[in-house]
Amino acid sequence: MQRIEGLVMRATGSWYEVLHEGEILRCRMRGKLRLRGVRSTNPIVVGDTVACECGEDGEWVIVDIAPRHNYIIRRASNLSKESHIIAANIDRAMLVVTLVEPVTATEFVDRFLVTCEAYKVPVTILLAKIDLLSEEAIAEFHRIYEGAGYEVIDISATQGIGVERVKEMLTGKTTLLSGNSGVGKSTLIGAIDPTIEIRTGEISDSFHKGKHTTTFSTMYRTADGFIIDTPGVKGFGLIDIDDKELWHYFPEMISRAGECRFFNCTHTHEPHCAVVAAVESGEISYSRYESYLKILDEDDKYRK
Repeated sequence: MQRIEGLVMRATGSWYEVLHEGEILRCRMRGKLRLRGVRSTNPIVVGDTVACECGEDGEWVIVDIAPRHNYIIRRASNLSKESHIIAANIDRAMLVVTLVEPVTATEFVDRFLVTCEAYKVPVTILLAKIDLLSEEAIAEFHRIYEGAGYEVIDISATQGIGVERVKEMLTGKTTLLSGNSGVGKSTLIGAIDPTIEIRTGEISDSFHKGKHTTTFSTMYRTADGFIIDTPGVKGFGLIDIDDKELWHYFPEMISRAGECRFFNCTHTHEPHCAVVAAVESGEISYSRYESYLKILDEDDKYRK
């Protein structure tokens, strides 16, 4: 029986497209892989390195999954206790954010960033459609998120602004592209590499939200690396984040927590809290701190 190793490029739940020596193999999953106790809706994800075997009938079957060095995960949208892994083995995540047409909620951004911090995935924020924004709005967004320690790149895929800088960051890397529907992920990928054919959609006039155009996470091979296009995400439910550890995933809090009077400070009500003082002085954005409090207040860390 022939056995090969490959990279999962697309996962639909029933079939998987696996790249092996430049060829895409269509594979099924061996049933027993679901019995490993993983509380996930999808045991095999884009970015996984897998072992496949070809049976006498000529059908390829995934029989094993190599250990992952990281992944991006969120609570399954059906409010169950299961998780949904978006992609694995990522060198960098890029979160596409828009302030208009549609508006990306600040809390969504902060939840995504918390997950990247918790699962050790470097992240860059792409502020998209800047041709529709005022200089003041752009400057305020930079103040909040660069002040928190994140790189922010201004882009307009339709006008080519920032595209070359993003392309440079993709070189030799596997990059996850995520964001709400309608923020322009697929358009950006098309601007980065016109040979990649991805269906793009329009913005819904009735709700001013993007229509879903990508159904399953898909990895594309560019001239210089791999880029993963993900379905538009409406909400980002956190999972396996302990209340006592939550502040560790806000870089601007970590840099000041050592100045708090109490070593176990929750940065909510304690006297002489350096984090609260930084919020009051404007050194830490109130919107970021508000996201922290909202997440802290939730029992199951899920919010749609």
